[in-house]
Amino acid sequence: MSLIADIIAEDAVAMEQLRAARELALPDWCIAAGFVRNRVWDHLHGISPPRAPVDIDVIYYDAGDLSKEREQGYESALDRLLPGLPWQVRNQSRMHVWKNLPQHKDTADSMIYWLESVTGIGVRLEADGSLMVIAPLGTDDLLNLRCRPTAFGRTKLHEYEERISTKRWRELWPKVEFLD
Repeated sequence: MSLIADIIAEDAVAMEQLRAARELALPDWCIAAGFVRNRVWDHLHGISPPRAPVDIDVIYYDAGDLSKEREQGYESALDRLLPGLPWQVRNQSRMHVWKNLPQHKDTADSMIYWLESVTGIGVRLEADGSLMVIAPLGTDDLLNLRCRPTAFGRTKLHEYEERISTKRWRELWPKVEFLD
């Protein structure tokens, strides 16, 4: 198992959230972004237990149903399973529209269009209880405490810098090297 999977597997709260998301039986799904990034950086900074995420990004790919209402239904279902958590469910087959890009091929493909390399990483709990790490841009930056824009993020450096500043990542994780 990778270090990322080990960190998530040792976190009872994360595993409970993954079990809830798995119950939805979404196609090509994972929980990504801050769910993974923040836990790994907290672990590498010696912060235990990890801080609660601002949101829990459950992403999936279903080209057959692009409705916002479906996403809201999944959020309601997750809220019934684990009430009061900041669930955000997004179908990646429709996320290209607001970015003015060609339609993504799958969940992993959509993640390469996120702003930072360390955000485009997700984890899925498989039926057999194993954890699958989805990292189309790799995991080196995350594990080596580096944050850099993706190729897409380099076209939006202002947004990249604004996210780092607004989310206070430099303050929360002082060992991280931020590149642009």
